[in-house]
Amino acid sequence: MARRYDSSTTTFSPEGRLHQVEYAIEAINNAGTCVGLKCSDGVILASERKVTSKLLAPVKVSEKTYKIDEHVVLSVAGLSSDASILINQARLRAQRYLFQYQEPIPIEQVVENICNYKQSYTQYGGLRPFGCSFLFAGYDEHFGMQLYQTDPSGNYSGWQATVIGANNSSGKSFLKNEYQKDDAPIPTVEEGLKLAVKVLNKTMDSTGNSAEKYELFYMKFDPDEESCVKHHVLTEKETQVVLDAVEAEGASAGDS
Repeated sequence: MARRYDSSTTTFSPEGRLHQVEYAIEAINNAGTCVGLKCSDGVILASERKVTSKLLAPVKVSEKTYKIDEHVVLSVAGLSSDASILINQARLRAQRYLFQYQEPIPIEQVVENICNYKQSYTQYGGLRPFGCSFLFAGYDEHFGMQLYQTDPSGNYSGWQATVIGANNSSGKSFLKNEYQKDDAPIPTVEEGLKLAVKVLNKTMDSTGNSAEKYELFYMKFDPDEESCVKHHVLTEKETQVVLDAVEAEGASAGDS
């Protein structure tokens, strides 16, 4: 029955479902995992980086994390080619707002603009949904650090901590137990990086403590910066330090 309705983006099935949108969401569920965490002093985005052939020329840009403006960054799960279109759209929107109002765009307006663009691709014939989801991390002078998730249908939601991509359900279950465990305070960025690595370890199929499989990013409040934040993608050496700390914690917990 579904095959009669799944070729068109704009046709509802008798059950009230848009199958092409569901297929786009399924594509994300097979993509590399991304983790987002709000911390007491910042926000973290951590991603599973697919290890590619060593014959490829090395690139200096991050694979999963992209800067939209000085105060807004996102991580991608899904088709990177689809994501490139939306990333350029978000950057253009942010710069137009800055030019018009002479102040940085609120992060939720960036998210809403992208989701409106995504939703339009589910409503007109001849188009297909974007096969990617985003985790937006950013700073707003009124609301502080924020974390948003978007999906191909055009929905978005704010989160304290979330996971998208492959095995996201097991990652979310782990976060429910470990994020603010036993009513503990919200973790710092340093603690959050280790927690994000633990989540990725739960969701990744491969084993092995290799820094090239992880992409870790943090954004922290810094009043000395013009945008009030500083952000940094960890190098492989810095990532390995975090991985070693997680492994040491696991070993000490096992001994006890």
